[in-house]
Order: sequence, then structure tokens, then C-alpha cells
Amino acid sequence: MGWFLLAETVPDDAPSHHVVTVRRTNDGLTAGAGLVVGVDTVLTCAHVVNDALGRPLFDPRDPERRPILVQLHGKLGSRQYFARVEHWIPPRSEYGGRVLEGDTTWLGDLAVLRLQAATGELPAPPRRTTMSQQQKVQAWHGSGKEATFADLTVTLLAGPIGYIDGAPTGMAVGPGYSGSPLWSPRHRAVVGLVAAAFLLPGQDPDSGAPLPYHPQQMNRRGWAIPWQRVEAELRPLGVLDALSPEPVDPEDPAFGVLADLVADLLPSGNGRVDFGRRLARACGVGYSSDVTPPTPEEFAAFLLSHPRAMAALTAVLRREPGGASRRVLAVAGLVRAARLLTPQEYLELRDRLQILDPGVLARLPETVRAALPHLAVFPDGTDLDALLDQLEALPGDGRSADGEARVPALLRVMEYVAALCVEPRQSELRLWANRVVARLGVPRAALAERRWDAQVWARSVRDGSRRARVLVEVTRAERDRHRLGIWCDEGSGPRRVSVKSVGSYSASGAAREVLRVVTSLTPDAVDARPPLVEVLVDRKSLNLPIDEWEARVPGELVPGVLGVEFPLVVHCPELLRRHGRFLPHWRTRWNRLDSGKTFVVDESMDPDTLYPKLVNQLDTVRVSVDVPPGSPRDSIVQTCLVLGIPVVVWDRGPDGRSHAVKHMADVATRELPEGVRGYRAGSLASPPEFPGRPVLAWADADRTTPRLQLTEPQEGA
Repeated sequence: MGWFLLAETVPDDAPSHHVVTVRRTNDGLTAGAGLVVGVDTVLTCAHVVNDALGRPLFDPRDPERRPILVQLHGKLGSRQYFARVEHWIPPRSEYGGRVLEGDTTWLGDLAVLRLQAATGELPAPPRRTTMSQQQKVQAWHGSGKEATFADLTVTLLAGPIGYIDGAPTGMAVGPGYSGSPLWSPRHRAVVGLVAAAFLLPGQDPDSGAPLPYHPQQMNRRGWAIPWQRVEAELRPLGVLDALSPEPVDPEDPAFGVLADLVADLLPSGNGRVDFGRRLARACGVGYSSDVTPPTPEEFAAFLLSHPRAMAALTAVLRREPGGASRRVLAVAGLVRAARLLTPQEYLELRDRLQILDPGVLARLPETVRAALPHLAVFPDGTDLDALLDQLEALPGDGRSADGEARVPALLRVMEYVAALCVEPRQSELRLWANRVVARLGVPRAALAERRWDAQVWARSVRDGSRRARVLVEVTRAERDRHRLGIWCDEGSGPRRVSVKSVGSYSASGAAREVLRVVTSLTPDAVDARPPLVEVLVDRKSLNLPIDEWEARVPGELVPGVLGVEFPLVVHCPELLRRHGRFLPHWRTRWNRLDSGKTFVVDESMDPDTLYPKLVNQLDTVRVSVDVPPGSPRDSIVQTCLVLGIPVVVWDRGPDGRSHAVKHMADVATRELPEGVRGYRAGSLASPPEFPGRPVLAWADADRTTPRLQLTEPQEGA
């Protein structure tokens, strides 16, 4: 087992202590259960989270960062924590659709929660192993009370579903048991999670009264999510890398180097016991003895297996003479999985960021790009932990004297974030950065220089203005009608102002709805410009004439043409994110918007010849497509969007060479939304002089796009 007791190998003779209580936010009652799977993570069912938040059980929408109250039980009593969803796998049908009322089984239904707890506070996670038929298992109610255990048998393993039958006496699985770990006494491990129970005889469909019981009906049957299915669901998310670390390879060159280093730095057994205990506590794991010291090899194995152990060891050794901490830092690069921050530094940073003003958090994409202008590193989505993980893996910047430690990319970004904050948040982030650079041996002068860069950038941002925008998701319904979803973004990120319609709109009705939302916005006292209207469409709707939609109603004096009153652009997330490998290209190009080149596509080109010309031209930020209408033009436009070209201009009109595209050639790239709006106004006033029908695709890498829901959930059984 080793001297360091990794959480995944710690035995436990009280399996009920592994049951985590998930409580409802409105009344504090038990919604269900979960289990600890990492030093600060809990696994439960997604429908338990929905119940805790007062939502329909099978709501597929991501809860985002709404707090969830959980309670842990152990030998020292119960403790409560707030948690947030880190990974969300909503319930889905066998074919990937929504779960409907009356469905008895489903897929997905998992949620990984990150707890706001200090390292080492959570109990050790239990072992996990595969579920198999005829296993004898136990489950507990979400309250975690020992007396609620139910004896069960896995009677059938049907692919992703494990059917469990209860013993004829004792507790029966029912409401409140969802998410409970299924404990196998024989294997001393968790083999799955309780998902649902068949509660018969049910209710009369007319009166709602309970139906009389009949001996032929099922008794004490439920079903569970086998652990092998949990692994299959979580593996694509990379969660298993943290839950089940790979065993250390003794042939790994880093293993020998680390063992030799530990033997040199800590030659005495007493020293290895003392520093081993301190390292174990810092990493939130146990250790096997206060007397017998860990061997250098056991020390090395732990440093290779725990991602934050190397950083924690530098903190433990920092005040030791002889440069021990610097020697550990020098070999840290050999450990591929090693993270930059200690567990305590990471938790403190995450907690500091979570309480920042929402407006600052919404500007994280822009802040990362400003701090790291030569790297497009912001991950997909808005997950804070994913961003921190990616930033930790990046090297430091290149401006440092010979032999000096460089400022890590993560710290540079945090300096830019701090520059946007007001007191006391700004000082808290800067003090955190001071402590980290002191541990890493980075010169304070180097950090001060990056801090000055951040202050200059923040002043330029404050001097400029962030234009308000209205985001309109348009999806086709029946003939000539459309469904809408509308968000507003005044600089703090999108906020939904219109529930995605169940009904549909005509073009005129849709224009009136957009104008209604725009009119409801509070005017900016400084910036009198109209908001940018960003229309989110799929690839088949790129040429939809939304800019020509009129909100005219009887008695009105003006037609209310969307593309004339507002700079209107289209954005196709479907194509932009079709191939993730091109997202860094898109962000790099956007960062060069004011200095990048324009590429003109004429009728001599096709998508096959365009691909090799554009794929690696990262200084090309804008493409003008001057091609006659038809299949080649549409394919060329879509190829540009897939390759991450942030700005694409074309003419959806029926003619050959485009007057509009030629006219826009003299407009600066950043001014194109206004330039196209002016052209559309000219076309309305004098069609012979402005015969084109320009379309502007505009993908701003510094502004957040909402997550689109393609279907609306219905509450299931």
C-alpha cells in the first residue's frame, strides 16, 4: 500500500460514512445522496441536483454555478459545505433525446460537484470496482443514517443498467436513495449508484388515488448505474485522470531522479517522517506510520502520482537551508502531471475568483487574450476550473534574465484580472500572487513589470467603451416562421431576456420582438451608439435575410428594419466549433483584428484550393467572398468559418460580382458592422446606387456566447 495513503486506496470499515447528503435549497430536506470521489469532489445523479435546485427532475440545462448544499458524515460528526457543478451529464433517452414522463430507465444522469472545502477536510474516497450480476450490495438513504441501509442483489446487468432487488425484510429503496453508493461488502468497494425505484402499484390516472396492491406486482425493485458505465460517461471529460491515477512506472526516468533527490535532501529517517507527514497533510492524504519513515522510493512514487505533490514539497522545504526547494523546482519539469500550484494555493485562488464581480468574470476571455497575446488558450465553455487547469499547464513568459525563474502564465493572467478589480479584491489577488512567486523564486521585479503592464491595459479598457449587444438565436420552424431566443449583454455577459419560444414568429413578428427587447434596454449615458445585434444561426440559415425583416405595424410611421437601425451581424457557433483544432487559430486572428490582412476570394477559387491558402495564415483576419451565388459560394463561406476566420463578408444577392463586397473593401475591419449598416440604409433609400445585399459574419473572441439549448425538457416520471 505504501507509506503515503492515496485516497483511492484507503480502507473503511464504516461504508455508510461514504454517503454524502445532497440537500434542497428551498427547505433543507434531503434531495438524494452522493459519494466522495476526490480530495474535493462528490459524484451524484444529475436528477438529484435538479431536485436540490427546485427544477424538473430531468431538466437537461446546465445548472452552471448555482450553489448546492451538501453534508458529509464521519466519525467526528457531520459537516456542511457548498458545492458547484463541475461536470454535468444530464439524463437522456436511449437515443440521446429528452427523458419523457413514463420512461422507466435512462442514460447519463451524472453530476460531479466541486466542494468549497480546504484540502484534507473531506473523508477518503472509497475503492470503486465493476458491478456484476448476483453481487450482494447495500445502499443508504441520502440522510446518511446507518439504520436506513437496504440489502440488495444485482439480479440483472443489462448493458448500462443494473437491476437491483431488495430483500423481503428491512428497508426498501425509495425516494431519497438516488445517488447513494452501492457498497459491495465482499469487494469492500462501491460498484455503482442508485438511480431509481419502481414504486408500484402507482396512482389511478383519473382520481390520482393510490391503486390497490396486487401480489402479482413487482416488489422492491430498482435500478442502478454500474460503475463501469460511470467510467464510460466520465472518461471523455478527463475526470478519471483525477479519480483513478495510473500506477507509477518504476522504469520512468523521473522516478529514479526523484528517489535520488529525496535521499540526498532527506537522508535521515526522522526527517523523512517529519516532512512526509507535512507533505501528506498538505495534499490531503493519509500516511501509514509516525515511526517508520517512508523510503525515498515511496516518496518518489507519491510525487509522481499526486499532481500537486511537487508544488507542495517546494512549500514544505522552502525554509530549509541549502536551496532544497530550488532543487525540487529544478526537477519538477520531469513530472509531466505536476501542477504549478500547491493544493492550498489552488483552493485559495479558486475561492477568490468565485466571489469576484460577475462583470469581471464575464471578461475572462478578453483578459486572458490581453495577458497572453501570443497564445490562444481560453478553453471552450465558461468553466472556471477548466480555465485554471489549462493556464497552469502553460510555461512562463520569455522575459527574464539568465537563470531567473520566469513569471508563469497563470500569474500573469491573474495580475490582469486583479487590475480590473476594486478593493479589497484587487489586493487579495495581488497578495496571493506575491506568495506564489516567493515560493517559486520568481524575482519580485519581474512580477512588478507584469503588474504594470496589467495596469496600463486596464486603463485603456476603462477609457474605451464596450458596446451593448443583443444576441438573437433564430431557428426555422414551419414555412416562413421562426423561433427566437434572446439575450442582452451590456458588458457583463449574456443574460437571457426571452425564453425560447414554444410558438413561432413571422419575419415581421420576430422583428417586433427584437425591437421590444432593444427598447427595454437602459440607455448608456456615455455611449449613444445603438447595440450590436448578433444573430446566432445554423449553417443552413447563414443567408436568411434577417437584416431585411421589418417591424412595421399599422399606424407606425417608420418600418423598423433591423439591419438599418442596428449593426446586424451573423454568427454560426455550429461551424466555428465544428473542429476544435481551429479554435486557437480563430482567437489568434481575432487578437490581430486591427493589423491583420484581408483575403479576397473570387470565382477562380473553390473550397479545396481555399483550405491550403488559409489554414495556416494566422495574420488573415478577414475574407471577402466575391463569388456568384450558388453552391460554391456557400461552401466557401462555410469553409472560412470552420477554419476560424473571424470576419467574413459576402453578398447573398443573385448577381455576379458584388457591389457591396467591393464597397466594403475600403472600410476598416473593426468598423465593418457600422459600414454594412450604412450600406443597407443606402440600399433602402436608393436601390440602383446600392444594389448589393451584404452579409457580415462576425465572431468576437472576446465576448461570451450563450450555450444554446436545442430542445426544451419535460418533467419525467
